[in-house]
Amino acid sequence: MTAVRPDTTPQQAPEATDFPTGFLWGAATASYQVEGAAAEDGRTPSIWDTFSRTPGKVRNGDTGDIAADHYHRYRDDVALMKRLGLKAYRFSVSWSRVQPTGRGPAVERGLDFYRKLVDELLDAGIMPVATLYHWDLPQELEDAGGWPERATADRFADYAAIVSGALGDRVGMWTTLNEPWCSAYLGYGSGVHAPGRTEPAAALQAAHHLNLAHGRAIEVLRAQLPAAAQTSVTLNLHQVRPLTDSAADVDAARRIDAVGNRVFTGPMLRGEYPEDLIADTSHLVDWSKLVKDGDLAAISRPVDALGINYYTPTLVSTPVEGADYARSDAHGASDHSPWPGSEHVAFHLAEGKPRTAMDWSIDPDGLYNLLMDVHRDHPGLPLMVTENGAAFDDYVSPEGKVEDPERIAYLHGHLDAVRRAVADGADVRGYFLWSLMDNFEWAYGYSKRFGAVYVDYASQRRIPKASAHWYSDVIRRHALPPGDGTV
Repeated sequence: MTAVRPDTTPQQAPEATDFPTGFLWGAATASYQVEGAAAEDGRTPSIWDTFSRTPGKVRNGDTGDIAADHYHRYRDDVALMKRLGLKAYRFSVSWSRVQPTGRGPAVERGLDFYRKLVDELLDAGIMPVATLYHWDLPQELEDAGGWPERATADRFADYAAIVSGALGDRVGMWTTLNEPWCSAYLGYGSGVHAPGRTEPAAALQAAHHLNLAHGRAIEVLRAQLPAAAQTSVTLNLHQVRPLTDSAADVDAARRIDAVGNRVFTGPMLRGEYPEDLIADTSHLVDWSKLVKDGDLAAISRPVDALGINYYTPTLVSTPVEGADYARSDAHGASDHSPWPGSEHVAFHLAEGKPRTAMDWSIDPDGLYNLLMDVHRDHPGLPLMVTENGAAFDDYVSPEGKVEDPERIAYLHGHLDAVRRAVADGADVRGYFLWSLMDNFEWAYGYSKRFGAVYVDYASQRRIPKASAHWYSDVIRRHALPPGDGTV
């Protein structure tokens, strides 16, 4: 089986509504959100199995035990991807399915699932894009301390070696981590994600060890993969804006940019932690002890591309005593801030903007500005939009169809933002819609639907929504249709 390799040719600016030659069109999912088969073929609990089974942690008591049953239905799902014309599929590997305790040899039955999935994708002419970690840490590693412990980065390097050794001959694009901000801050800061801890110092320790895990995995991947394979990391960089141009609000934006963005881009792309981040958080951690000799050199190993996930901008100010603020940054509700060292920052929902079912402001300009900011700050670094999409209150009509004009308008606006960024010089190589199908939406359970394909969870029937057909047409055209996507 021959791997589908990514196009490494520098991209040319598009004309009119066209996208560059070689621009990669895909969709994305994550293992715990879609696979199900939670206790099959040797898989043991991850932190998300434990968290979702803890009363009160996930809406309606939902779990990923069955999810979209992708583990058993992957062949049909790949056939659906092919019908939609997808050129790439971004999936994640379940660590506890491959290496149940997070240590020791692999479970071959677990690896076999991913071997079969990759083969099916290649047979369909779809590029497999593998993410090593999308939040499902083996529970045994959490019991040993989890990401706040340095040893977890060592275990991740071993795991990366196992997966790349099994799939490296057929997978040409690899991502180490998906959104380490969420793993560190929602998991260990606000506690709205697994493992549900509310320890600001541990959240910062987790951020550093996730950075270190990324660097060590890159070293392993580069040693084991063919030279043509590409490596990356995916960050949910925050497009941070101050509410006003006051010095206080501008400083609030700086603080959030430091702890939300530059805590990852600094060490990964510049080989250093920002001085203002260290100053802002010195009351929580001693960075001189946390960061060991050689860590920054390991973390800053070069990547071939940076994945960017974007949904909504982050609007901040200094708080006014007694005021009530809507938290547009939170994935769920918590009395604890997910932003260690920036507890005294207020978050706002933009006025006059439409919102998704997540109550997130719809603002395509945020994606354009984010891509241009990264392009200016890190010139020459290829970019991929690895997640972008929206949840809406979808339903099946009496005719058996799912009409979702709001999602079509959302996607049109954000793809136009990508097109504009490319036209203005950003080297954006591809776009992955989140998500291929409805799935387990973390703390929201099955109450939020991001998919282009509707999943009837009772029957596991798949129904492509109107947005799936629209996206399929965009891929076929390699261009946006006329208009703004509104119906």
